[in-house]
Amino acid sequence: MLVSRTKQLGFRPSTLALALAGVISAPALADAGNIEKIEVWSTAVKTSALYLKEQEIADKQADHISDLLRAIPGIDVGGAHSLNQRITIRSMDDKDLKISIDGAAQNTYMYHHMGNLQIHADILKSVDIETGTNSVINGGLGGAVRFETKQARELLSGDERFAMRVSAGAADNAGHNYSVTGFGLLTDDVDFLAYYNHVERDNYEVGGGKILDQDDKVVVGTDGEVKGLEGEVSDALVKLGWNIDNNQRIALSYETYKDEGDYSYRPDMGLATDMAITNSLQIPLLWPTEFTRDTVTLSYDLTWGDGSSLKASLYSNTSELYRDESGWSMSPNPRFQAYAGQVTGEAKNSGLNVLAETLVSNLIGNEEHTFTYGIDYLKHDTQYDLAIAAGGTKHSEETAKNLALFVQDKIDFGNGFALIPGVRHDSYDINAVTVDNDFSEFSFSLAAQYQVNNNLMVKLSSTELFKGPEISEVFVGAGLGEKLNSGIEAETGLNNELSVAFENALSTDKVLRLGATVFNTQIDDYIFDSAALPGGGPRETWKDNVGDMTVKGFETYAGFSVDAFSFQISYSKSESDLDAFAQYSSLQGARLEREQGDTIAADFTYQLSAYNLTLNWDFMAVGDVAKGTDLYGADLDNSKDGFTVHNISAHWQPEAVANLHVRVGIDNLFDEFYSSQSSKNGVSFHPVFGKLFLMDYEPGRNIKASISYQF
Repeated sequence: MLVSRTKQLGFRPSTLALALAGVISAPALADAGNIEKIEVWSTAVKTSALYLKEQEIADKQADHISDLLRAIPGIDVGGAHSLNQRITIRSMDDKDLKISIDGAAQNTYMYHHMGNLQIHADILKSVDIETGTNSVINGGLGGAVRFETKQARELLSGDERFAMRVSAGAADNAGHNYSVTGFGLLTDDVDFLAYYNHVERDNYEVGGGKILDQDDKVVVGTDGEVKGLEGEVSDALVKLGWNIDNNQRIALSYETYKDEGDYSYRPDMGLATDMAITNSLQIPLLWPTEFTRDTVTLSYDLTWGDGSSLKASLYSNTSELYRDESGWSMSPNPRFQAYAGQVTGEAKNSGLNVLAETLVSNLIGNEEHTFTYGIDYLKHDTQYDLAIAAGGTKHSEETAKNLALFVQDKIDFGNGFALIPGVRHDSYDINAVTVDNDFSEFSFSLAAQYQVNNNLMVKLSSTELFKGPEISEVFVGAGLGEKLNSGIEAETGLNNELSVAFENALSTDKVLRLGATVFNTQIDDYIFDSAALPGGGPRETWKDNVGDMTVKGFETYAGFSVDAFSFQISYSKSESDLDAFAQYSSLQGARLEREQGDTIAADFTYQLSAYNLTLNWDFMAVGDVAKGTDLYGADLDNSKDGFTVHNISAHWQPEAVANLHVRVGIDNLFDEFYSSQSSKNGVSFHPVFGKLFLMDYEPGRNIKASISYQF
């Protein structure tokens, strides 16, 4: 579990300028000198939506990425299953985001019933989020999420050369975990970290103790417990770092992640759907499943001159999803029996990214230039294999690669005003069943920001977007049986944003924070993977451009701290709308499937320093989403019910045992029955199974506790 408390950052114009400019790289922040040292064991969450908010989530005892990110305006994490952590930003799902762990790209599109990210929250040092694409540095359509794992030197304190930490936790709904970490200095210049975390997950109970269908009736054969969740997750990380000198560091890391269990066939659709399909086809409800990910990363950090820096990462990230599908042989239908066998999907991301920053003064006049520039190369290799039990095999493989070069210049005129132009070039080549083509595109950005005074900053930005067509999802065939679309175009577009941030220290112990962002994102030639095939049958689809998608809305927040009390409240709204091409007129006005209702999130913290005790209460209230046309969603009723969820926690550090931390908490305090609106929702009709109620049920009330000790 996560330990220790990190102070929130104060308002400093230089740090805010970097955040607003979209340059949230580790070297830039380190050089700004405004990030306080993270104590012992914690996770900092930095986001452009909250600018200066560094959120310590230790006390939440996070065991799912949603525990870290759901409170951030514009962000949600769908999926309650361990295989289905699906990050969305402004209703755009993880396929449209840049997601990385220690610089290694995670986007794999392994299986449409699971997410692109599998990682346990306990291993994370920080999460940097760019809400929307606001610069040329990251590319993509909807923003970026950069996870960074812990480092040995930052965990040591004082004159320590070696330390060890053990932690254990349990939750009544349902599971337990433990972790062991050793870290230290082999020499004055060489450090290491070895980490292992193990989680035993059980089937949890939903809010209210009853699994209901679309008519609020108990699903026949259920007892309130969601079957298909029980399994084991293990995560191990080894890091070795060498400080070559005061300005250079090289590090090598290896991480291995494994998630295995007898899981539901479709982790994202909920138990009601799984049971309906199981009963209809007379097949097993649970299927032996194993997901593994192995990542090797070599990184290099360099600082030189007056605040200039470079960070480079070379990586190989291989994910594999295996499932024993022998259970299809139980179906009385010979057509389904032909699928019985062993299925394996493999996705490998390999690449190199280089991010550098150089400060230059007085090029023309008295202005100061901060150049941020770099290279981002990524290659996707996917492979699908089916070993059919009755004999024979199926095999397919696809590949795609992208090389991007970018440069951005923040021109500071010394009077509070700065211009930030940027240019990026992407060269994308894809060799897949659906698309076999190459694409080349320049993207430009321009931002203007004005530091009105020490308390107020305003920024206006406009960034061009580019994303080439994706390779097919891996686990269902890596393109097998799909139709070639030689005329498909890359997605392009424009993201416009206006941001305002205000912070004022009313006195030595009172601070007020306010902020708001208004955005409009236009995605031209939006690609829909399941577009109706022109002239095809009623269920024949292909990948095609279906129209121009607009996503617009706003995020706003307010925070106040006084003495030992602090609170923050945010409100976000996002709407999407498709202007469909003539051949896809039935999709006119369609929204993104994962669009979320208006969301209010609040967090209240009170510290009783006399008792070394911290108390926290947070809640999230999400409004209804009315029925309407959408992409990928339920076809009979795609309306989404709103919900309100409350969580409380307490953290105690006994004075007599300084390195002991005890935490207790209750998630979903009032036992709400709900599903995240970024998960599957609604009612669909299938010609074989009939009506299907799609609801990825979230856990009901969950009482949990953890204890950790470092020595």
